[in-house]
Amino acid sequence: MGKRSRKARTGTEHPAGDRMARGYARGRARDEAARAELKPLAPGERPLAVTIAALLAFAIAIANLVLYLAGWEVRGRDPELGGALVVCAVFVLAGAGMWRTRYWAVIGFEVLLGVLIVSAALSLMLASNVSGALLSVAVIAGASPLFWFLIRAMARIQMPERPGAPSRH
Repeated sequence: MGKRSRKARTGTEHPAGDRMARGYARGRARDEAARAELKPLAPGERPLAVTIAALLAFAIAIANLVLYLAGWEVRGRDPELGGALVVCAVFVLAGAGMWRTRYWAVIGFEVLLGVLIVSAALSLMLASNVSGALLSVAVIAGASPLFWFLIRAMARIQMPERPGAPSRH
């Protein structure tokens, strides 16, 4: 059995851990620079994307209730009153929270948008007619920009401090 030769280190090479640490340091520097450019929200200020999302949440809640009261069928069956009211309550709560510029409400609405976008994309893959495909594309085209702008707005809203957590400032 022969020995494999290895090139001796001259001291100028950095182990993988050093390279990774330098990469993380560069990433942290980029993050800090981006945070420094953010302007905090003025008291009572609400980003446009958050206002649009709040109004959309209220509109979905109202539409859901109106469609239930009008007897709209879902997949050939009448929906349950409890389910319809829960959906309305979730959207009213999200809308009210976003109207008051609450971080938890924005992130919760983004979860709903994310689920909507993914389900529309899956529906698009399974669309059996043109109208179904167009509806899926319309949902994706409408929800995706709002999702993106809400992410940007959340950076300005900032997540609230947890009680007892060390201050980030």
